[in-house]
Amino acid sequence: MTDNSIEIGGRQVGPGHPCFIIAEIGINHNGSVETALRLIDAAVESGCQAVKFQKRTIDLVYTREELSRPRESPFGATNGDLKRGLEFGREEYRAIDVYCREKGILWFASCWDESAVDFIEEFNPPCYKIASACLTHDDLLRRCRATSRPLIMATGMSTIEQIRHAVAVVGLERLILLHTTSTYPSRVDDLNLRVMQTLQREFACPVGYSGHEVGLQTSMAAVALGACVIERHLTLDRSMWGSDQAASVEPHGFALLVRDIRTIERALGDGVKRVIPDEVSIMEKLRRMPLKSLPALPT
Repeated sequence: MTDNSIEIGGRQVGPGHPCFIIAEIGINHNGSVETALRLIDAAVESGCQAVKFQKRTIDLVYTREELSRPRESPFGATNGDLKRGLEFGREEYRAIDVYCREKGILWFASCWDESAVDFIEEFNPPCYKIASACLTHDDLLRRCRATSRPLIMATGMSTIEQIRHAVAVVGLERLILLHTTSTYPSRVDDLNLRVMQTLQREFACPVGYSGHEVGLQTSMAAVALGACVIERHLTLDRSMWGSDQAASVEPHGFALLVRDIRTIERALGDGVKRVIPDEVSIMEKLRRMPLKSLPALPT
């Protein structure tokens, strides 16, 4: 197997290395730094390696018409009120940066426009996430690649041809692809986890999974299928206000997810068939063939 692993924040990510587990905070902070810090605490306590946020330059990403559209939220009566209310600025991200460093957890963001990349660059992130919605935004892809940082690219709502084009734009070096289904929450029947194997066959880079479904079993199955990265949304309470809360995992569930991923990794082993030392006494008791006819056990 070719070693195509990459380094993110001092951790090797790829086949043969522990799964890199990301707690996506996204916009589940609901505009509150206090809530964001509580979510970071939950991510640290669960044992995952990184938290991820979203960063947009509101007036670039959305048209005036979109921003003026009526939409009730805790922040006001328009879509613009909502988008601006959920957007953290420099002061909030400074607090997040300091807190994550104190807690020893990595943080980064998915940037939805080039100006957002310039903004997040100020914080020296370990990598960038390219959201599924941005996979066809070539200028954004080039701006992210120009940072020379590792890229984690989600592939939801995309055809294989669009994925090939995006990979051609950024190149395979220091790239991770995430299979995902861009519905919130996703139906299990729509997850198609075997797409990870399709991506593994076609692209010489690590492949992972970003899930938006309810439940944990499917993310664990993704690890068994070879996912090098697992990303799930984290929330304090799935009943909280917010569009992503219902597709998120609460702190206790996230801790179980990390625990069980580590158990699965231990159980998968290296694929080499051997007689383990603890089997020898059982073999001597139960097997009826003479032991001398068996090959010698490795020492």
